[in-house]
Amino acid sequence: MSGKRFLCLPGCTNCCRRAGFVYLTEGDLARAAAHVGLPPEEFEARYVYRTRHTLRLRKPRRSSCYFLAERGCRLHPDKPTQCRLYPFWPELISRPEAWRKETRLCPGIGRGRLVPGAVARRRAERMRKAYPFMYEE
Repeated sequence: MSGKRFLCLPGCTNCCRRAGFVYLTEGDLARAAAHVGLPPEEFEARYVYRTRHTLRLRKPRRSSCYFLAERGCRLHPDKPTQCRLYPFWPELISRPEAWRKETRLCPGIGRGRLVPGAVARRRAERMRKAYPFMYEE
């Protein structure tokens, strides 16, 4: 992989509306709770679904995320690792056809500065380490 171009476009929230869940690390939970001014336990009780192996944000009935506002993410400076690393997810950068398909959802793919292949792979590896349950082989 020689590199990928990506520029997060102001006002775009397409990635937030993508199918699936937003998974959290324990650090993500703590940062998000602090960002909204809640103790982690209260933030978790209100907004998080926990299983034995995973943490994820709950989905409200008529939205993809409690923190998605008209102008974007209300957690933006402290958003979850999964959100910060998008679109440099292992399943997208390792398969050229998946990256191309994602351009239909994300208008920022293919724009902006070139992210060298090694940097894109390191970001994908951070995703893999943050959420090992998603990438078990």
